[in-house]
Amino acid sequence: MSQPGSILKVSIRQLKAARALLGWSQDDLAKAAAVSIPTIKRLEASDGSLGGRDETVQKIVNAVACAGIDFLFENGNGPGVRLRKPNRSKT
Repeated sequence: MSQPGSILKVSIRQLKAARALLGWSQDDLAKAAAVSIPTIKRLEASDGSLGGRDETVQKIVNAVACAGIDFLFENGNGPGVRLRKPNRSKT
């Protein structure tokens, strides 16, 4: 994971995979990230790195990360995503 405040270099494919793992539609992502649906659609219509304004990218990355997604980066096996195990708090 990245340091707080830094912007991850996330690919469109990673973002789509993250949405799939979460079972989120583009509308769900837009709501969670507090960005417009047309913005999500426009960004996902391209390929390569997630573009757009830094603030928008940060909102999108934070939304899926807060929902439990870890972004995996090039380490010999290629980039990807994974769904974190839910934290089980002791009560």
